[in-house]
Amino acid sequence: MAASDPPDGALVAVRDLRVRFGETLALDGVNVAIHPGEILTVIGPNGAGKTTLARIILGLTRPESGSVQRRRGVTFGYVPQRFHVDPTLPITVGRFLALPANPGRTAVARALTDVGVPNLLDRALQHLSGGEFQRVMLARALLRRPDMLVLDEPLQGVDFGGQIALFDLIGELRDRHGFGVLMVSHDLHIVMRATDRVLCINRHVCCTGAPETVSRHPEYLQLFGPDAARALAVYPHQHDHAHDVSGNVLAPDADGVRVEGDAAGRTRPDAHGTEAPATEGG
Repeated sequence: MAASDPPDGALVAVRDLRVRFGETLALDGVNVAIHPGEILTVIGPNGAGKTTLARIILGLTRPESGSVQRRRGVTFGYVPQRFHVDPTLPITVGRFLALPANPGRTAVARALTDVGVPNLLDRALQHLSGGEFQRVMLARALLRRPDMLVLDEPLQGVDFGGQIALFDLIGELRDRHGFGVLMVSHDLHIVMRATDRVLCINRHVCCTGAPETVSRHPEYLQLFGPDAARALAVYPHQHDHAHDVSGNVLAPDADGVRVEGDAAGRTRPDAHGTEAPATEGG
């Protein structure tokens, strides 16, 4: 492993990674760097090596060959793909976030406020919804004051409206704190919502770049098909409103209906969450 800081101001840079589990080649010749303030989303089919790449960046898995450079003193906040909580465990959110090193109730409350759920401090952990639990896990990661967040499938167990709200929150947290974000996701239909760059892998790097560029790349089309490419291409837009933890709009228009776009041909979500042309009169 390389001991020097990564080039070009990156938080982490990996080069020529090769990972094998027994006879299975998990990653082969992967190169990627993540910079401060950048959201990089890693996509790919099941078994493509997405979680393996995240674990290597965190230092939880060692590659067979290749180099990993981490900025000296870099701190990670990690939301794993799976985190099992015993449903019979009598623990509040506040106590959970105080483990293992107690940061103090004030810091815990501040982190929960940062992710939009200050009311959960004394709630029983096992009674949270999927979206609430993921926000608590984000708060847990923020308590480390990270230079970089690593989020492995952060939308698991969250309904569609909550997924949109969570993606928006990740972008807001990046803007607020300036950390880099590495996000592993298979949710192609909303991956563009809060990402600057996409890395598409299938054991090797298939393509990388801006989401719109990746959605037109031949290897992406071969992996996911043109329908997925069209779904990926509809999401970048600006917000003039906010969502609650369940994804509900908090600031409706005067007629009570929030429209994404307007009659000038912009777009708005249809009933299935994809975007359809806006028509005059809503």
